[in-house]
Amino acid sequence: MKFTTLTEFDKDLKNLLKKYRSLDDDLDEVKTILKVKPNERPPFSFRIDNLGLKTCIIKVKKIACKSLKGRGVNSGLRLIYAYFQAEEKIVFVELYHKNDKENEDRQRIIDNFE
Repeated sequence: MKFTTLTEFDKDLKNLLKKYRSLDDDLDEVKTILKVKPNERPPFSFRIDNLGLKTCIIKVKKIACKSLKGRGVNSGLRLIYAYFQAEEKIVFVELYHKNDKENEDRQRIIDNFE
């Protein structure tokens, strides 16, 4: 499985790393899981529909963050990624905390995967 990121994702990560120092390690754990099971797996992740795209866009809701001790997978972090099954490729689109943003940036998704 090949992992890439959008420029906007890198900016999201940089900002969140100031608040959550363990985020790089936490993302490595997520990548390990995605290598084995990249498709949506409720209740941990869901496919985002109604975008009008053929690309499979998935939102991960349950991410364990070591910086948020005692919260486990209920950390509130959200990860949006595009999964290209034929190419065995995942593109990280967006990373945010649910207290900072209510929903994913649908315009960012549409702009990058139309």
